[in-house]
Amino acid sequence: MILNIHPAPRRVGRMKRIAATLGLSALLSLAALPAAAECYADYKAKRDDPLRLHYGVIALPDPACASREAAAEAIAARIRVEGWTLLSVVSVFGEAGLDDEKRRESAGDYFLRY
Repeated sequence: MILNIHPAPRRVGRMKRIAATLGLSALLSLAALPAAAECYADYKAKRDDPLRLHYGVIALPDPACASREAAAEAIAARIRVEGWTLLSVVSVFGEAGLDDEKRRESAGDYFLRY
């Protein structure tokens, strides 16, 4: 053989095992991460012609929990689908805030609707 090129089966097998081990360890490390917790926000919105107002409570993904501005963007995008305009974000809170009966009663049909 002029170039002396032939596959090295032992190396290929070893590389497959290394790749499999790395892939498995990556999956296990992702599984060990804590689940991303949702946050919630209460907000006020309006719809024109005729003027209608509502107060609601909405579940938000974790990235929207970073600030009121991020929450406002997420809420506005979701409620816009049904013609609502966001007026204000009242507050952003964790799961414990869902136990507030006054908040639940005030939101009525708009409690976790969107």
